[in-house]
Amino acid sequence: MGKQTVSRTRAGIAGVVGAVVAFGIAELVHGLYPSVPSILVSIAQRIVELTPGGLVTAGIELLGTADIPTLIATVLLGTVVITFLLGNLAVRHQALALAGVAVLAAVAIAAALADPFVPTVPTVITIVGALLAGSTVTGLLVRVASPRPMAPPSKEEASLTAEPGSAASPVMRSREAGSDERIFVGRGGFLLLGGGAAVAGLAAAGVGRLLGGGTVESAARPKKLNLPEAPDEKQPAGKGGQEEAQKAKGKSVTHETLPQPPADASIDVPGMPDLITPASSFYLIDTALTSPRIDVNNWKLSVKGAVDNPVEFSYKDLLGMPTREADITLSCVSNTIGGGLVSNGRWTGVLLSDVLEEAGMSRDKITSASRQLVGRSVDGFTAGFKTDIALDGRNALVAFGLDGSELPIKHGYPVRLVIPGLYGYVSATKWLTEIELTNWNFDAYWIQRTWSKEGPVKTQSRIDTISDGDNLSAGKNPIGGIAWAPHRGIEKVEVSTDGGQTWNTARLAKQLAEDTWRLYIYDWDASPGDYTIQVRATDGNGETQTAQEAPPHPSGATGNHTIEVTVG
Repeated sequence: MGKQTVSRTRAGIAGVVGAVVAFGIAELVHGLYPSVPSILVSIAQRIVELTPGGLVTAGIELLGTADIPTLIATVLLGTVVITFLLGNLAVRHQALALAGVAVLAAVAIAAALADPFVPTVPTVITIVGALLAGSTVTGLLVRVASPRPMAPPSKEEASLTAEPGSAASPVMRSREAGSDERIFVGRGGFLLLGGGAAVAGLAAAGVGRLLGGGTVESAARPKKLNLPEAPDEKQPAGKGGQEEAQKAKGKSVTHETLPQPPADASIDVPGMPDLITPASSFYLIDTALTSPRIDVNNWKLSVKGAVDNPVEFSYKDLLGMPTREADITLSCVSNTIGGGLVSNGRWTGVLLSDVLEEAGMSRDKITSASRQLVGRSVDGFTAGFKTDIALDGRNALVAFGLDGSELPIKHGYPVRLVIPGLYGYVSATKWLTEIELTNWNFDAYWIQRTWSKEGPVKTQSRIDTISDGDNLSAGKNPIGGIAWAPHRGIEKVEVSTDGGQTWNTARLAKQLAEDTWRLYIYDWDASPGDYTIQVRATDGNGETQTAQEAPPHPSGATGNHTIEVTVG
């Protein structure tokens, strides 16, 4: 058999086209059957989990909210490089190339099956089928781009130079003695076939993403929260044994709701944020690249560890317990000074202290073995904080509602933890499935990645009505925004227009709750010139936020939000 003469470039392109076809098929299946995960996202998720903590933190600090898109782009680029090399390898060592494809299949299957609630058989069939289809396309492209040595043409054949199979045609038949004929395409034909296959793969991926996007869009509109009028007499709140069943019987159930926020808790000035953040606009930071899809009928919340009475709750159990509605501001530890990773929501849920009471835990029973409360998500994420915080009287919630509706999937449906006064990385476990009381030696997810063990929210403030670099008109210019110190409240906000040399007391809107942000406004009568504007807040304990600047890592950013403006 003669030596194949396909170029390395064409072989590599054939490998990449095969990968595009495989990707398109996998994404199409994901769109049609969302229980089968997006393979690309699953691989990226495993990379996040396996990356050393120091590198994760460095990536967050360097890239900010661009970290996830950068990761996905890197995975895509890596896939292109690997499949380009496999395409080259297929020309010289077909068996080794197939072995490489088998390794890719194994990696993809392992990554996908590590996601929670993934159906094994459909996922394996999807991955194997997609890679087989992609490998077949690659093999065909390599074959048609690889002419074999041709026998000398006869005089009749040589005279047909303009017919198919002649040198003048983009498609030629090559043959050698004793072998089957094969089609060989020229450069234009190869690009036509490869491009067509790539377009088909990308179209399949696009349809899959469109179908998946429709599912996400519908999931982003959660149903209204429907709380039962009374508990189920046949079922105790927590399934912890006969004693708990007796306790549950006859227990009155109340659903505490809040009135509409008073008008004087808001400030109607252009640029001011809403007092209550709409669920669709609530900030979003996750370690999960995609939200787990949980069947609420099969979901359970277990309370275990160093408790007297380990218990388990269904979703119906929680809804049948006394519930509470609370306005609570949440913020992310990675928020920069003046950043947008902070929102204020109206949450509905069961007091965490009530859930712990069902497990026999109270404040006077906390020991070294139960000093830390660890929330665990269905995907294995963990967050931990001092158990005492859950029992000190604050509105620490096992939450299942936001703004009067069920939790959106991306915000933790069906149940999450909402703990006022703590950054989310130590407290706000989404897709909650387990609460464990344990000792302080356990290090949760972000603690293993070099963030501070405790995460109290620092007093912060932000300017919203004007932005850095704005050109303002002389005269009245309202400087307003938000200040927050959850569980301490805001006592005072001050604005400086001369770089912090002098401070002016701003007018405060009514404090909706000590756990929420507070709106402020300062009416600045501005004269022409260049100005450095700053804001600072004082919390309910009388402590003013520090002007000392520090980055978010490891325990939250500090400093005064500062902007430069010009008044004309």
